[in-house]
Amino acid sequence: MTRGVAISRTFWMWTRLLGGAAILVALVWRQGTGPFLDGLRLTTPAALLAALVVTAATTLCCAWRWSLIAGRLDVGVPVRTAFAAYYRSQLLNATLPAGVLGDVHRGVRHGRETGALGRGLRSVVWDRAAGQAVQAVLALGAVAFLAPALRTPVVLVAVVGLVVLVVAWVVLPRRPRLVLADDVRRLAPLWPRLVLGSAVAAAGHAVVFVVAARTAGVTVPLSQVAPLALVVLLVSAVPVSIAGWGMREGAAAWVFGAVGLGAAQGVTVSVVYGVMALVATLPGAVLPVPRGDGAPAPRLEDAAHG
Repeated sequence: MTRGVAISRTFWMWTRLLGGAAILVALVWRQGTGPFLDGLRLTTPAALLAALVVTAATTLCCAWRWSLIAGRLDVGVPVRTAFAAYYRSQLLNATLPAGVLGDVHRGVRHGRETGALGRGLRSVVWDRAAGQAVQAVLALGAVAFLAPALRTPVVLVAVVGLVVLVVAWVVLPRRPRLVLADDVRRLAPLWPRLVLGSAVAAAGHAVVFVVAARTAGVTVPLSQVAPLALVVLLVSAVPVSIAGWGMREGAAAWVFGAVGLGAAQGVTVSVVYGVMALVATLPGAVLPVPRGDGAPAPRLEDAAHG
């Protein structure tokens, strides 16, 4: 790793951490500690059990999606191995500062075990990208059910995100662009299954958020809570947080405040969801991740594609 790359990574890591911390400090300054303490107090064993059950199902969907992608990139991983590895990555994401280190660990570990570090990492990148793309589409579909105060900002964020992706593709050097284009060609036959797995996983995360909202005392109809859940979860995927905390609470405060439910209520719901999500990843601490059952190391003539 060159000195410039190391400095860049360190800069972005601290930017994400400080950004998440700044959001939390701003929320405490504006709302006080009450909403945070209420979230911890209101979380119930029943809610935690629900999160464990639903997260097991969403993790299986995500593991299946990753297994499909890895197989097409010639770094196959069995679903049972992917399931355990996915649980571990979620636990690391929920406990380590940057909120994405679990996925980095998953990609590096799988890449080294299969002898193709580049493709192992890209399998995880495509896995997360597929999930986020479907979640973004679902969130945009929920715009019709949102209050007018939220529709324009959500659409604006979507447009900005699309522009950023286009610009990133244009400025990307030719060789990485060719590699990604080849990946897209390989993965194209999978898109119906990737969409299905991602949609079920996104729905599962939304269900956990709805349970958190009900646990926190939100009584508005499901038709109003579910769209809010999709928007909050999409915004919280932005890696500006401390182990997942920060952006999610800020998004919940904004969304709940905009629809008249109160920013403080949004923070409380987000805290309940955060505790539920953390407990739901604990199986990652005990599930063993099998070694040595991935795809064999690539042939020498394939190395250039890895």
